[in-house]
Parts: sequence; structure tokens; C-alpha cells
Amino acid sequence: MNTIFDLAERCLFDTDITHKLEVTHQARQLAQAGQLSFEPAAPPRPIADTLFPDKPLLLMPRDMPRRRLDTRDGKAAFFHALAHIEFMAIYLAWDIIYRFRGLPDAFYRDWLKIADEEALHFELLRRHLSSFGVGYGDLPAHKGLWTHAEDTADDILARLAVVPRCMEARGLDVTPAMIEKLRGLGDDAGVAILQRIYRDEVGHVERG
Repeated sequence: MNTIFDLAERCLFDTDITHKLEVTHQARQLAQAGQLSFEPAAPPRPIADTLFPDKPLLLMPRDMPRRRLDTRDGKAAFFHALAHIEFMAIYLAWDIIYRFRGLPDAFYRDWLKIADEEALHFELLRRHLSSFGVGYGDLPAHKGLWTHAEDTADDILARLAVVPRCMEARGLDVTPAMIEKLRGLGDDAGVAILQRIYRDEVGHVERG
């Protein structure tokens, strides 16, 4: 039987985006079918060994180009940034499963559900991004998100304080205004995606 920790390792230490998404969805299906073990075997590998795709180019937040949302390029940059946040959220969810052992099964099930939802969010955003003729990785993205995981690799309470309580809660604060801005620009598909993400993220913050 597959263990959740083996599947987490396959996601965290692989650069292939398609494979990462497939394994994430497969893991949730296995858990729902009662075919996933939550018993750890080998200890976790160092967080510094985590693998990422070659693209996008990662920049410090201050070095990211600024674009207006009311232009085509600006919308593409906006949705690329959101896609990157959701992509990194997949990593953050899997890493909290992988790195912190000996917790109740319910904890791992909750975070697996979060990983699966983040993967869906990424897929929705990547598909919408393609309508602007841009793929994920074609534009730069900021490198700050993973540093939160690195800084809390040995402290689950700090991780839970930073990720769901701070990062995702901040997202809930700003998302309604983004939805209204997109609605004013006539981007109904983008509005629907952000509304879906907003609903799911409320649950993520509650679980944290």
C-alpha cells in the first residue's frame, strides 16, 4: 500500500509539474478509497533538497516588474503571479505532511485535501493564463514563498502560524477587491476562478 509520505516525497523531489499534479490528485483519491497508509517509514529528506522546475525565473519581490491590471500584459502578469502562489501552495501543503511525523491521521487528511485543492486552483489559473497566450513559467515570479517553509522546517507551530494563519488569511483579505476589479474589467472567467479559490481558502485558514 502507498504511504502518504512516499507520495509526498514523489511530489516534493520532482521537477515535472504534470507528474506533481497527477500524484497529488491520485493521493487524494487513494485516501478517500481507504487505500493510503499514514504510517511513516524513512525519515524526511532535508528541505534544502526540494526540487523545483527550471521555470519561472525567481526574483526578489522588489525586483518584480509592475504592470497595470487594465492591460492585456498586466492581466497575464496578474494571473501568472496567482498561478505561482497556488503552485507553491502545493509544495507547502505537501511539505507540512512530509516533514512533520507522528500526528493524527486527520491532520494528514486535511492537508492532503488542501494540497489537492491547491493543485486544482493552479490548473484553473494556468488554463485561464493560456487565454492570454502565456504559459506558467513564461514570466518571472517572486521567490519569497518557499522561504517561509525553510524558516519553519523544524517547528510545526511556527509553520501553522505562518502559512494558513498569515499567508492565506492575507489572501482572504485582498481577494474580494481583486474579484471586483476583474468584474469591472469584464473578466467573468477570472472572477469565477477567484471566487472558487476564495471559498476553498476559507476552509484552509480554518484548518490551520
